[in-house]
Amino acid sequence: MKYVSPALRSVVYPALYKTHCLRPRGRAGQLSIVTYHGVRPEGYISSDRELDGGLVDAEAFRAQLSLLKKRYHIISPEHFRQWLRGQESLPPLSVLLTCDDGLRNDLTDMLPILLKEDLRCLFFVTGRSASESRRMLWYEELYLLFREAAPGRFEAACGEISLVYDLGPRVHRRSIWWNAVKQMSELDASSRERILQAARIHCAREPGPEFEQHEASLRRFELLTAAELRQLDSAGMTIGAHTMTHPLLSVMPQESAFREISESKVALESVLHKPVWAIAYPFGTADSITRDVLQMPQAAGFEAAFLNFGGGFRAELPIFALPRIHVTAEMEIAEFEAHVSGFHERIQRLAGRGLSPPAA
Repeated sequence: MKYVSPALRSVVYPALYKTHCLRPRGRAGQLSIVTYHGVRPEGYISSDRELDGGLVDAEAFRAQLSLLKKRYHIISPEHFRQWLRGQESLPPLSVLLTCDDGLRNDLTDMLPILLKEDLRCLFFVTGRSASESRRMLWYEELYLLFREAAPGRFEAACGEISLVYDLGPRVHRRSIWWNAVKQMSELDASSRERILQAARIHCAREPGPEFEQHEASLRRFELLTAAELRQLDSAGMTIGAHTMTHPLLSVMPQESAFREISESKVALESVLHKPVWAIAYPFGTADSITRDVLQMPQAAGFEAAFLNFGGGFRAELPIFALPRIHVTAEMEIAEFEAHVSGFHERIQRLAGRGLSPPAA
């Protein structure tokens, strides 16, 4: 999420929120897209703000949905799809709910709230969920391994690729981890797994959420399985793709990046037995995509593709670079509406900090 000054967060946004001044004029044909990364499971105690910053707690999620229902018009993913096809119009102040990554808490902690509010969400999941085996996102496990490793030399290798780092205090390890993510994203999934296994051996750790069998931790870190995807689908939710394994597409060879995109569609459709028509780019930031990557979803048969920045009501909605609002755990309700309304994005652009996706 882009920089938010303390004055905006604590003074300006709350004042505008209370007077309903953040909400834009209602214009048909405009849309604001909100994305979550899950609801923090009850009983899960976060020990890392960086790691868990994308998880909102249940109370905040309910408050945000209540605001959207009162001041905006939440549309279903299928309504959005019909709009894409020119078969439906968008009501004024339309908002679409999405959620990335396909963590198990989408089913256990997020779905009950959505159903109680009678709302529908577009869930983007990886092709890894098209099986019954329990898995984690590889880059989250790598983060945990880096975080827990003893200070000193860290080494894990697979063929010609080696991760070799001198690990100091934990506070300095996030940048090292991100460099490793970029390095490992260049590899195929099996090579990535071999490096992870080498890292587990180095750290004398077994794979698993937070390396313990605590139910709340499992709901936090484990991915949905094929059976759970079908449960989400049966509950009226819509499933989209998030590539096969969630790599950083911008550093991959083009052929590998296209396979990540196209094979995820095939894998998910094989377990859902219905079209998977939307995809969200992994990470979804400006440095995670390229102009070539933006061409791939349409070539793979998708009808829309989603970014993870630049959201709010906008006059233009590029179908294969749809901007979204990334909701974080630290967002108070006033800041949340500032993002939904597009007010925050306008402030960023005026300040010269706004980001635009690469031209298609």
